[in-house]
Amino acid sequence: MRFAVFGAGGVGGYLGARLADAGHDVHLIARGDHLDALRTDGLTVESVAGDTAVELPATDDPADIGPVDYVLFCVKAHDTREAAADLGPLLGDDTAVVSFQNGVDNERWLAEEVGESHVVGGVAYIFSTIAEPGVVEHTGGPARFVYGELDGERTDRIAALDDALRSCAGVEAVLADDIDVELWRKFAFICAHSGMTAATRLPVGDVRDAEDSWRMYRRVVEEVCAVARANDVALPDDTAAEWVEFAQELDADSYSSLHYDLTHEKAMELDTLNAAVVRHADGTDVAVPMNEAVTAVLRPWAERFADG
Repeated sequence: MRFAVFGAGGVGGYLGARLADAGHDVHLIARGDHLDALRTDGLTVESVAGDTAVELPATDDPADIGPVDYVLFCVKAHDTREAAADLGPLLGDDTAVVSFQNGVDNERWLAEEVGESHVVGGVAYIFSTIAEPGVVEHTGGPARFVYGELDGERTDRIAALDDALRSCAGVEAVLADDIDVELWRKFAFICAHSGMTAATRLPVGDVRDAEDSWRMYRRVVEEVCAVARANDVALPDDTAAEWVEFAQELDADSYSSLHYDLTHEKAMELDTLNAAVVRHADGTDVAVPMNEAVTAVLRPWAERFADG
């Protein structure tokens, strides 16, 4: 299969390397110092699931690649609209653009640019980041990737993607029955984990050990689940309890990508996380005071680092 990884960072770089190791034709799209390193030294993955190093074609111009079978779309959510406008050269008649991003709005934004028929939903459960240019570090998480057609149909292309990802070492591949449920399920966790570790500037261990902070963490999850159900997403009844239990088992020093961006003065995904909960609650009868509070606390920093 022929893949383009649009945004070869922590998630995209990891997947690209694993797919290349499995024998697939992989092209990387990146920028800046990371792109320079990919071109000169290749891509190195340092992973708890096993290290690897691959030399893959890398560019900042999709026209250098041409049409592919799959675009793994892994940019930060606040870059979705701008990056989506550059997808044209990668698209054939049946190319799937698979969003492995945080949030529940990216698929809709992509569809507005390239058409819904090209878009596949996806969820990534992995703790990975660019440790230095050309090097992706995978420190934990199951490396679990969930994906599915937006209408739930079992198409030939989703079956082929499933086969490709299942062929990869270090990847737990899951074909979803209902990708909307999976997107909102992950959203419930990431809003609590990212929002609380960023707003308090504490690792999850400190949040967990402070009774009031842990109560707030639980409330964020519950609010997101309530908003999902108010928007006709059939989340399982035990979703909130499952995520709270999961969070209690995380390493005490576990942070989040939102916390990382805050402390490194980088553009933050606030508008596609906690602020998006507030937006999706509008017009429903669901109150979301904890997500409103997290949004208010982080808003000044998000605005300050918007161009970071």
